[in-house]
Amino acid sequence: MLVSTSILSADLLNLERDILQLEAAGADFIHIDIMDGVFISNVTWGSSTVKAIRKLTSLPLDVHLMIEKPERLLDCYLETKADIIIIHPESTKALRKTLLKIKSFGAKAGVALKLETSVDSIQHSLDLLDIVLFLTCDEGFGGQAFRPLALEKIEQVAKWRMEKELSFLIEVDGGINPKTCRLCKEAGADIAVAGSYVFNNEMKSAIKELQCI
Repeated sequence: MLVSTSILSADLLNLERDILQLEAAGADFIHIDIMDGVFISNVTWGSSTVKAIRKLTSLPLDVHLMIEKPERLLDCYLETKADIIIIHPESTKALRKTLLKIKSFGAKAGVALKLETSVDSIQHSLDLLDIVLFLTCDEGFGGQAFRPLALEKIEQVAKWRMEKELSFLIEVDGGINPKTCRLCKEAGADIAVAGSYVFNNEMKSAIKELQCI
């Protein structure tokens, strides 16, 4: 399993230190949740933070835009040189156009699905996707419990991937630990976003444990 380490659980006053520690500990990606207080009630960072993080690490930056009408701010995030940009189908009326623009800048394009969002909302965009991210808990805050109802959706999208001979990766985010990571992998997931589990344990061992699942 690839591990994308979420800085939502990092010490905000020591963000540089924590990111460098994640890189040294063997993380595969740095996961950055962007929330605007509109699409999601919480507020986190903006594109300037992503730019600053880009200067700190050579790890791929996995940027999850939980913002209303992401096409409005897309140029700002493309300028950050993030490696992956993920948007929500509910947040835009221009899903395919936005995904195509992300890909035209050389970044990997993804969609994220909340627990209550049907997989049917992305069925006609699968050909454009590099990543499908499933939120496996309620969105907006770290440290929440895993919700098993996401597993059926993961299995469905993994089935479509096989049937259509596509190569996008399936990512999961929310309540990830070795037990839930294994359940997600069995359902078809390839990448686990881990925040609390990594930061609340010895970092290198926690990352390695998830990678070995």
